[in-house]
Amino acid sequence: MNPQKDPTTTDTPRTQVAVLPERMVVRLLVVLAAATGSLDVVCVTRLGGPFASVVTGNLVQLGRGVAAPDGPLVVGVAAAVAGYALGVAAGTAGLGRSATKWRRRTTLIALTEVTLLAGFAAVWLATEGRPDANATIALLAVAGAAMGVQSAITISSGVHDASTTYMTGTLTSVVRTLVAGPHRFVTTGGGAARLAALLCAATVGALLLRVTPLWASTLPVALVATVVGIAVQRTRRAAARSRVEAGTRARR
Repeated sequence: MNPQKDPTTTDTPRTQVAVLPERMVVRLLVVLAAATGSLDVVCVTRLGGPFASVVTGNLVQLGRGVAAPDGPLVVGVAAAVAGYALGVAAGTAGLGRSATKWRRRTTLIALTEVTLLAGFAAVWLATEGRPDANATIALLAVAGAAMGVQSAITISSGVHDASTTYMTGTLTSVVRTLVAGPHRFVTTGGGAARLAALLCAATVGALLLRVTPLWASTLPVALVATVVGIAVQRTRRAAARSRVEAGTRARR
């Protein structure tokens, strides 16, 4: 008789790899969505209008910049979009093609996002929240890269159709599910929570920009760092439990 498989591990040819349960991942994605809102509000209001995460909005801004013409806007949007694309590429390469759950490697890639956001905050603080043209381009590129990495993490997290950056699809999915079957509201909870988290964090970020603008850039760092900290703790716990169970089976 085969022992029951631990849902917090996945079998590989050599060993068992600890993964986070989907319920926990759903919660972590809510925090990542909040990080998106807090970062985008800084970029949109203080860096000339481009988004860090919304490529659709950036393409609209790019068209506006070309038509105006508005050179700084065009360059800023191009930097944000290019950074986002590079972030997605780097995150995808780091996670590997087979990654469909939140594994230890996922946490390491999330730590890369923290590093990018910390760099963003460092430049913001160094320029006292008033970056010149060159610093603005660099900030938009780094912010875009961080959101690209986050998108790769979200897609590979194992939560079906989840997003923490481009939220149009999330809103569409929530509304369609509610209209098609109101009794299925529980299945839309994660998406609705991510939308609410993004809105709340954007509001808090905007308030920080008014009250203490220098520290507004630290909010997304703190949020993603919290995700990394929780993931590390839970993954270690799952790995330890897996080792204990593996040892128990070996003694049988």
